[in-house]
Amino acid sequence: MKEAQPIKTKKEIAAIKCVLKGRNRLLFIFGINSGLRISDILTLRIKDVIDDSGKPRNTVTIKEKKTHKTKTFTLNAAITRELKKVEASNREEYLFKSRKGENKPISRIQSHRILQNAAVNAGLSIKVSAHSLRKTFGYFAYKKGVDLSLLMKIFNHSSQETTLQYIGITNDNINAVYDSLNL
Repeated sequence: MKEAQPIKTKKEIAAIKCVLKGRNRLLFIFGINSGLRISDILTLRIKDVIDDSGKPRNTVTIKEKKTHKTKTFTLNAAITRELKKVEASNREEYLFKSRKGENKPISRIQSHRILQNAAVNAGLSIKVSAHSLRKTFGYFAYKKGVDLSLLMKIFNHSSQETTLQYIGITNDNINAVYDSLNL
């Protein structure tokens, strides 16, 4: 399988959003707006993101599965809007609960299928995977001017080169800088 790539246009993001509903739409929006690994997203429970009064929390603290580090992040307006649609009858349930009848989250493989099918159903020719969500977050943050060293910290990378490669900044992007500067 080809390495996961970020979704690089807002038009493609909008197309995917249009074909997703409910839990699957929340999964997509949560992923592209949090920058979390899919393994950390899937283990979230309703109580982790929605308070006792039924309102989305401002911040969420997790322990990352891969690094075992504690991470606190803010839920932005896009995530909050989607969370307001969640019925929080059982706060112990997983946010991305499997539909197989048991209180388990969907699997990484299922999340990958959901996102891959959404891209196909949206008529996109790009390959989208669960890991594309995290990379999309980084790509758009970088394009918005977020400092590369801050993205390195968010992703726990040790070099700028790794982060640039990770978010899909290629030699074409670098060459475009030279082409655009005709001083």
